[in-house]
Amino acid sequence: MTEDLVSFYHGNEPGQTPGLLPGPYYWWEGGALMGALIDYWYYTGDDTYNDITIQGLLHQVGPNNDYMPPNQTMTEGNDDQGFWGMAVMSAAEYNFPDPPTGQPGWLALAQAVFNTQAYRWDEADCGGGLRWQIFTWNNGFDYKNSISQACFFNLAARLALYTGNQSYADWADKTWDWMVATDLIEKDTYYVPDGTHIGNCSDITPYQWTYNAGGFLLGAAAMYNYTNGTARDTWRERTQGLLNGTQVFFQGNKSDIMTEVACEPVNLCDVDQQSFKAYLSRWMAATTKWAPWTYDAIKPLMASSATAAAAQCTGGDNGRMCGLRWTDDGKWDGTTGVGQQMAAMEIVLANMIEHVTAPVTNATGGTSTGDAGAGGSDIGRNDPPSIIDSWRPITSGDKAGAGILTAVIVLSLFAGLAWLMLDE
Repeated sequence: MTEDLVSFYHGNEPGQTPGLLPGPYYWWEGGALMGALIDYWYYTGDDTYNDITIQGLLHQVGPNNDYMPPNQTMTEGNDDQGFWGMAVMSAAEYNFPDPPTGQPGWLALAQAVFNTQAYRWDEADCGGGLRWQIFTWNNGFDYKNSISQACFFNLAARLALYTGNQSYADWADKTWDWMVATDLIEKDTYYVPDGTHIGNCSDITPYQWTYNAGGFLLGAAAMYNYTNGTARDTWRERTQGLLNGTQVFFQGNKSDIMTEVACEPVNLCDVDQQSFKAYLSRWMAATTKWAPWTYDAIKPLMASSATAAAAQCTGGDNGRMCGLRWTDDGKWDGTTGVGQQMAAMEIVLANMIEHVTAPVTNATGGTSTGDAGAGGSDIGRNDPPSIIDSWRPITSGDKAGAGILTAVIVLSLFAGLAWLMLDE
């Protein structure tokens, strides 16, 4: 499955851009793919794809090492940046091989993403939350979607657990409280609808997606693991509530096969949505490490879904490509793609969760180098960098060089004029 997934990626080939998938896939899914390859190494120990993963993760960091590369910032959303941030957070937690000397550590990159997003928290509309888009002219700037909040919450909670820094936990608490107050996490069902427009913050878009629930589930499990006393009891209740809420995504005769319920039954999942089950699979499995009591409920769902997913991977020219639908008794649905392949791979890998060690923290063997102030001049930025921003500051050496060059040009002009006068 992994080999067939990587067959869609060409970023490591001559003339291609590391970290990017070809069209029709968007930039964010390249980050999701890098996260999937980190998962593959974590579960199997096979380093076949480590080099292309490291290359892709580092090539897309941008000039401020925060996953805002200039070729993407014009259309980049908070959720897009968040997926790259969560990928490098996994790299830190799994002790994935460190970047080469002179490059920022995985932890520092995750902190940079968090820092830039924390400064975008918007109290002016709906009382808080992140907007979907980063820059004002992008379609969706007036929308506060749950996945942007899920990425931010997920990252904040995991940074709190990894570093022990309470300020990250405070942001996780703040995000959770805002989601509940805005009814983007429903109090009774723990369902996580899609989002709300700032013009009418009570007008909720009701569609539910697997990755929204999964992002909050893993973040809640991290907060449960981080906290103590009554706070831990609160986060246990929230983790359990979110887990109960994911049952809506399990269909089939026994209600135990993962399904993207908002689009899959009617065959209307777009390219992005075809990948969402990969992330619920990834995060449900990881939840069992930080909230071990969830294992008995999660493992049977992962096992039945993996069996169903693998059974339908009979498509394509090689006879083993995976489709999107897992509920058709092993019948391939005729589709292939990065999302379909990644989702099937992640749910199969998830069934190995009891055989791998728990994610590490600074206190339990984590080695990734951090930088609590990472993010540079992108912190607080509300417009994309111009070409002038890419120019480095002028030094005394630059000034001296400019003076010499100016003198040479002036002397050349005088010499030319003298020659012309003599010629006359």
